[in-house]
Amino acid sequence: MTERTSWEVIAEYLPEKIRVPFMAVKFADREHITELRINSGRQAALVFPDKIMYLTSSGLTANSNNVSAVTVLPSDIDAVMNYLSHYSIHSCASQLRDGVFVLRGGVRVGLSGRYGNDGQLADITGLNFRISRNIIGCGEEVYSLICKNACGVVICGGVNSGKTTLLRDLCRLIGNTSKVALVDERNEIACTDGGIIRNDVGILTNVLTGCTRAKGIISAVRTLSPDYIFCDEISTDEDSAAILSSIGCGVKFCATVHGGSFREMCSRPIMKQLLKKEVFDYAVILSGARSIGKIKEIRRLRDDI
Repeated sequence: MTERTSWEVIAEYLPEKIRVPFMAVKFADREHITELRINSGRQAALVFPDKIMYLTSSGLTANSNNVSAVTVLPSDIDAVMNYLSHYSIHSCASQLRDGVFVLRGGVRVGLSGRYGNDGQLADITGLNFRISRNIIGCGEEVYSLICKNACGVVICGGVNSGKTTLLRDLCRLIGNTSKVALVDERNEIACTDGGIIRNDVGILTNVLTGCTRAKGIISAVRTLSPDYIFCDEISTDEDSAAILSSIGCGVKFCATVHGGSFREMCSRPIMKQLLKKEVFDYAVILSGARSIGKIKEIRRLRDDI
């Protein structure tokens, strides 16, 4: 069976009025689009690294006021939510609480709306489909560093800069030669489905999903004897505590963190603590959303390597 592309996965969750023009987008344009954004009462928008375009019945337009632009109605949002929840919205408490669905292939669907007293989103007004891509080989430069020095790496970048994409490829490369535990909290990296790991994350890689990063890190150290632990978007005190409790066990970490620059990354309280404890040997700074996955700078953080 041929694996569906992220584009095809997204199309399955769209009502016909959006799905038809979405699937009519030229393949040359699809390669550069990072998001589909649909908001009630507004035009369906496609996000490129350097521009915004809108779906129309006859192609794409840069003018949101184009009379042919596809306008999203509340009923369209309801239809998408029915598809996402398989017509059982009450069974999706965790997704409504976190504000995100993760689809096959690592496609993320962010939700906007009103948070109720139960901490769950209701009255959904907008959905943001983020297109997931595997870029095989983008981790080669960082992989060479790790192989040479047996070191830990933190990948820093802003929104849509390619942090997860780079981490995934790096996991594939290291996981083919070393024991790796991948803590994939939201199942965006390995994209496990029905007990099958859909993305290539390395032959020797064990995948933990459906748990918090902190719980996954502690579990991996106790039960999987990894040489490396991979995790995405470290951001909480619990993440930091779990990492610090593990570094004495001889484990190296490869992780991502949100930040527009090295200075911004270093200013975050959690990173200050991890950098002080020399958890990471190198910091990889990405260029940004206009050059997804492109490395701007690699900084050595320790002098003894």
